[in-house]
Amino acid sequence: MSTPGRFRVAISIAVSLLTAACSEAVSPEAEVRAVIVAAEEAAEARSVRDLMALAAPGFAGPDGTSVDELERYLRGYFIANQSVRLLTRVTHLEVLAADVAEAEVTVAAVGKDAEATAAWDLAFDVYDFALDLRRIDGEWKVIHADWRRPGVIGR
Repeated sequence: MSTPGRFRVAISIAVSLLTAACSEAVSPEAEVRAVIVAAEEAAEARSVRDLMALAAPGFAGPDGTSVDELERYLRGYFIANQSVRLLTRVTHLEVLAADVAEAEVTVAAVGKDAEATAAWDLAFDVYDFALDLRRIDGEWKVIHADWRRPGVIGR
C-alpha cells in the first residue's frame, strides 16, 4: 500500500476510535460514506475479498449481474490492472430509512503518480455508480449497483 493509502487508513482508524471513545452515534450518512471509502481503499489494494465483503449475498448488478459474476469480474480487472489508483466523488447520497440508502458516486482511475489536486484532469477511465445499500446485521451492504460512463445514470 502506498504512503498516502496508509495515511488514509490510519486516519480512518483514528477517527473510528475517537468516535467510539466519545460514545457519539455516527449518522447513517457517515456510515454509508465510510462504506464508499472502504470500497475505494479495497479496490486500490486490489482486494477482491474486502470488496466482496461490502456486497450483500443477494447482490444484483447491471443486467442481473450476480455476486459470483461480480467477483469474477473483479478478479479479472485486478489481473489486468496491476496498479489501481482511484478518485471518488459522492454526487448524491440519501438515507431513505434507518436501514436503506442510495448513493451516486463518480469513480475515476488515474495514473499512480497523479497528484490528487489535479488528478481528475488526468483520469483515463471514469464511471458513474448508482448504489442501493441496506443495513444488514448492523453493517451497510450494497444490494444493487449499476455503473455506466458519465452522464448515463440518473435517478
